[in-house]
Amino acid sequence: LVLSLPGPPKSRQSVCSTPALVLSLSATGPRAPFVRGSGRMKIAFIGTHGVGKTTLCYDLAASLKRRDLTVELVREVARECPLPINRDTTVKAQAWILHTQIAWELQAEAKAEVVVCDRAVLDNYCYLKRAAPGEPHVKVLEELVRAWLPTYDVLFRVPIVGDPSFDGVRDTDLAFQHDIDALLLATLGEWHVPFVTFDPAARDGWTKKAIEALLPALRPQELLFPDAAGGR
Repeated sequence: LVLSLPGPPKSRQSVCSTPALVLSLSATGPRAPFVRGSGRMKIAFIGTHGVGKTTLCYDLAASLKRRDLTVELVREVARECPLPINRDTTVKAQAWILHTQIAWELQAEAKAEVVVCDRAVLDNYCYLKRAAPGEPHVKVLEELVRAWLPTYDVLFRVPIVGDPSFDGVRDTDLAFQHDIDALLLATLGEWHVPFVTFDPAARDGWTKKAIEALLPALRPQELLFPDAAGGR
């Protein structure tokens, strides 16, 4: 694991030369344009917990499948983590989530034309940074996150529109929810990461907006089942 490294590197170049972070090498070049059958389109819904990312992932995946595209869904990795998460998370837990997320994304890209991710590595970083500010290994993992971010073609940021509800895993503390949201927005700005955001007052139209943002690049076939798609 990255946690065994002797200390945080000083630059992205030094991270990419570290054997333990060899995965970051695949993210150092620009993303090629989407070509049907290439499996090169990867989308992620990012945001704090309890905002509806998972629902959007399934809605978007279904809409893309109706357009005759092969789609793989990368579900939320944190739910499978064997270590503490939410407000009790640790560097080890977030390192597990980060590396598992990357592995699942690579697996999905090998199977489908379009990959839809329930969270990106950036979400993981924000939970990590809140849990362990100043921890030396956070800087090491930050470099991996920065190197991996260019592998996403589109990031859709999902805003807070209500209080989180308990589902057996999700943390319902409002301050925690808003802390992660603020940290995510701050990091997007600080790192100059491009993203698409949704209007909190138009939640019913979020999936349609995502489709409209993607179609110019995807250029898929017309809807196979337009009636079932509700016109989307």
